[in-house]
Amino acid sequence: MTDVVDSDELLRRIRRARDCAAQEEQSWRARSAELRPADPDAAQDAVIRTLAYEAVVRVLDEVVRPGTR
Repeated sequence: MTDVVDSDELLRRIRRARDCAAQEEQSWRARSAELRPADPDAAQDAVIRTLAYEAVVRVLDEVVRPGTR
């Protein structure tokens, strides 16, 4: 990465990444619910992915708004 960005641009990028992670979290949560009756193993994989994205959202929330969570 050779681009130099100011703090406002960095904050925008972090917020965009946080929003993307939140969307992925919801998507995997919904997928888990859909798969649970038909394919419990795939549903468990979706749960794990949901937890991973949830962790990313928490970390980025802490970067953007320290101490609010």
